[in-house]
Amino acid sequence: MTGRLFIVVGPSGVGKDTLLAGVTAANPTLHWARRVITRAEVAGGEPFDAVTPPVFAARLQAGEFALHWQAHGLSYGVPQAQIAPLDAGRDVLVNGSRAALLAARAAFPKLVVICITAPPAVLAERLAARGRESRADIDARLQRAGYALPEGLPVIDIANDSTPQVGIARLLAALQAPSG
Repeated sequence: MTGRLFIVVGPSGVGKDTLLAGVTAANPTLHWARRVITRAEVAGGEPFDAVTPPVFAARLQAGEFALHWQAHGLSYGVPQAQIAPLDAGRDVLVNGSRAALLAARAAFPKLVVICITAPPAVLAERLAARGRESRADIDARLQRAGYALPEGLPVIDIANDSTPQVGIARLLAALQAPSG
């Protein structure tokens, strides 16, 4: 039996980490893949493994990552071990990047994209609340929020425009639906 791979995408501030934490707490059979990021651990957000750019490059060269990409001046990688629960029939959720979807599809042809959305005003409020970026950085992220997804991918759209509980319930319902 093989699990399903879901790549969760959406603009910064849309609440991907909050929703992923909520659905994996509500359904422990789901596996939230822990990423390796060239970002300081004190930056907060999702649970991740912080590494320096040289360490990331060495791990990439060694073939440790099932998926990898660059965004916002950082390198992101999903270790092979984080994808392995698929072989045990577990569904795996990856907080991914819209720009990396074609490479992800090439590596995992049956992946399903979950696109999380929220209105610009909600995104701006959430980005400001997390306190990691300047106003100019927030404005730049909002400008990129409308980035189109590559065509031909199976996509489930989830609005995260209400409370975290509502967003989590919407995502859980989408994950319980059969894909195909």
